[in-house]
Amino acid sequence: MSLHVKILGAGPDLVLLHGWAMHSDIWDGVRDQLARHFRLHLVDLPGHGGSAACETATLQCMVEKVAEVLPDDCTVCGWSLGGQVSVELALQLPGRVKKLILVSTIPCFIKHRDWQWGMDEEMLQLFMRNLKRDYAMTLDRFISLQVKGSTDTTAVLAKLRASFSHDRELNEASLQAGLQILLTTDLRNKIEKISQPVVLIHGENDIITHPSAARWMHQKLPSSELVMIPSCGHAPFLSHPDQFITKLIQTV
Repeated sequence: MSLHVKILGAGPDLVLLHGWAMHSDIWDGVRDQLARHFRLHLVDLPGHGGSAACETATLQCMVEKVAEVLPDDCTVCGWSLGGQVSVELALQLPGRVKKLILVSTIPCFIKHRDWQWGMDEEMLQLFMRNLKRDYAMTLDRFISLQVKGSTDTTAVLAKLRASFSHDRELNEASLQAGLQILLTTDLRNKIEKISQPVVLIHGENDIITHPSAARWMHQKLPSSELVMIPSCGHAPFLSHPDQFITKLIQTV
């Protein structure tokens, strides 16, 4: 089964990939303005929104499913988990992905001896257990974490919850699978192999994906630009939509 994709607008092809536990409606606040400049491809990742789940809980399965709906000669913009999918798409399909925009993306979500900018593995494991025990409360806590550090947390939280509560059922098994991907994925050794131009957009106050990880990626990427947004948390396209849109128009 093919992924659920909404296509609108005209211009260069721009693919938008959302993060964990979300779906393509998360881009609603910037969608219409971007559609004046680009042919947008709003993709629901496997197991999210209107897309069926992957057969296996792996990043590679997600990448293969997205590749089936990827236009040629496109720019891929991925947020958080969607950013990790974007990295693999750029590496595996260099002839089709011409540019990357990585929003609040880090190569490894888990802390290691040689990687201090991830979260403790035990914390993510606890989050997975809590998801089984109290699904609604755990997701609500996750949503709240995404807005911390933004200037107007109340407004950003309202936007996030509005998108989250659209008529899309969340598949608990798929959410667990997505957490497993975050738990096991480590792209650090692959970052320097990306040949395409990359723009990194990150909030200075992001507590989910540490800003120092974005600076590390900027140093490792051969052709990159780092846009660090002050007073911004994990969702810059919600808290700073005008700045986000302007950067995408300049980039693509």
